Amino acid sequence: MRSHPLFSAAMFVPCLALATLVTSSANCGGDDTGGIPPGPDSGKDSSGGNVSGDSGGGRGDSGNGGNDSGTADGGDSGLTCAPFDVGAPVSNAPANAWTWVPVAGAKCRDGSDTGFAIRTKPDSKKLMIYLQGGGACFNAATCAANPQNFDFASWNGTQSSGGILSDSNAANPVKDWNAVFFPYCSGDIFGGSVESGDVPSGPQDQRFTGVANVLAYLKRIVPTFPNVDQVLLTGSSAGGFGASISYERVAKAFCPRPVVMIDDAGPVMSDTYLPPCLQQRFRNVWNLNAGLPADCTACNLADGGSAGGLVNAVPFIINKYPQGRFGLLSADQDSTIRLFMSFGNNNCQNINGFPGTYPGDQYSKGLAELRDNYLKPTGRASTYYVPGERHTFLYGDEFYSTKVGDVALTDWVAGILNGAAPTHVGP
Repeated sequence: MRSHPLFSAAMFVPCLALATLVTSSANCGGDDTGGIPPGPDSGKDSSGGNVSGDSGGGRGDSGNGGNDSGTADGGDSGLTCAPFDVGAPVSNAPANAWTWVPVAGAKCRDGSDTGFAIRTKPDSKKLMIYLQGGGACFNAATCAANPQNFDFASWNGTQSSGGILSDSNAANPVKDWNAVFFPYCSGDIFGGSVESGDVPSGPQDQRFTGVANVLAYLKRIVPTFPNVDQVLLTGSSAGGFGASISYERVAKAFCPRPVVMIDDAGPVMSDTYLPPCLQQRFRNVWNLNAGLPADCTACNLADGGSAGGLVNAVPFIINKYPQGRFGLLSADQDSTIRLFMSFGNNNCQNINGFPGTYPGDQYSKGLAELRDNYLKPTGRASTYYVPGERHTFLYGDEFYSTKVGDVALTDWVAGILNGAAPTHVGP
């Protein structure tokens, strides 16, 4: 994978991603709305890159055609779409170039402001939203390795045009799509709802506001792309889980247009492999339950384990979106995810210290169980397991070089985007 300071192995959390690739086909009702206060005028950042100011406010009937997203009936799709209160579209973003957009109200865990980056393709009716990885914050060690702020200067120093973000590689099935990059600085795998929280053995007064950030971004993105007919929501590691946990918010915002979700390197496993005590730490520190689907009662029961474990979200999503397509991409012994899962060893006895190791064969068994017991039985799920310990595949050149048997990773992704029958590739 291409070198990237926020994508080092030591900085990834076990993203616990639902590992799903979903096409929206269910009721889009919900009330994930709210206003965005006005922001500064558009302008140029002193470091020379493109910056689009956050004008906030307004409805989707402004700018480039507008969009009262979700207010229209789904027609033959069978969807019933609830209103989604949008803000102002992004303006003055040059085509075919990345532009940083500061968003009023979007906060990193240290309280600093943040935003997102956007690349427009005027001839495209497709949109990709990519969620960045970079660890998580749930104890002193993980918080120290997790980015706590991200602004234009951060983007200008770390932006990439490789992997699935490339618009020049002919093998990329989304090279001609509009693209948006959600940075990661909330420390909560985009699923937290805490205005000020303390981390056991770690930093205090942290803002785990991943859910609010995603909603703030969507209020700008939806009216910017009023004519898209397909959305790809994807991410790697922490961003993979972020894509999973954000899926319903994105699907409601763009309803009735289809939203496909691809997760890279963040499988959620059963309690046998992902200890309930570790799941409970995530719930407690980030208020993760508030970010889960409100109607998934089996996802967030008090014990956080078998009766209410995160893995229950997998069949829940499949059942709620009956025409959905689901997929999981992972190395079969991902060493980085194993590192973070090891904090659950011995019933989390060393969750604030040095937990030891998580065996590779144990991880492989967890992946196999997830595939065989939760995904395959649906008849609508795909998996792509790569032999080895690598972590993440979408962000760098591995997106193009990875091949398992006679199936290239790019072809597997393209097949799911195009509605191919489910496939299970690898060990």
